[in-house]
Order: sequence, then C-alpha cells, then structure tokens
Amino acid sequence: MSKLQNPNAPRQIAWPSVVTVISAAILIGAEVFGAAFAGGWALGILFGLEGGATQILQAVLFVLGVVVMVAFIRNAQRIEPFFKRA
Repeated sequence: MSKLQNPNAPRQIAWPSVVTVISAAILIGAEVFGAAFAGGWALGILFGLEGGATQILQAVLFVLGVVVMVAFIRNAQRIEPFFKRA
C-alpha cells in the first residue's frame, strides 16, 4: 500500500489551500457583511422602521451572512482540502 492510500499516514496542513480559502473568505465576507449592513439599513428606511427595528433587521441579515460564509468555507474545503496525507 502506498503512503497516499494509507489512512493512518500523518496528515500535513496544505498551506496553499488554506491561504487560498481564507483569502477568498475575507473578500467574500467583506461583500456579504457589507451587503447585510447596507441592506438592513435600506430595508429599514423603505419600510419606515425605527432605529431599533432596523438594527434587529441588520442583525438578522448579519446572521444570515454568517451562515453563507460557513457554507462557503465548508464547500471550499471540499475543493481545496486543508490537509493532505504525508
């Protein structure tokens, strides 16, 4: 059995993959959370919500953004694995 097929072989961090995924997550996260903040603010004005309700809407959209980012990182990990067998 070769080392690549041995499930008991030590795992090493694949740094290029980690850096790629984290860099993409930073870029996409800035867009997602910026859109959540701006979208909550815009929807608050559109529907005539008061300050507290607008902030709650922004918080809900922020949590939705966290869900999107977690899904992105999990899917990116399938394509760019963080670990490789030695």
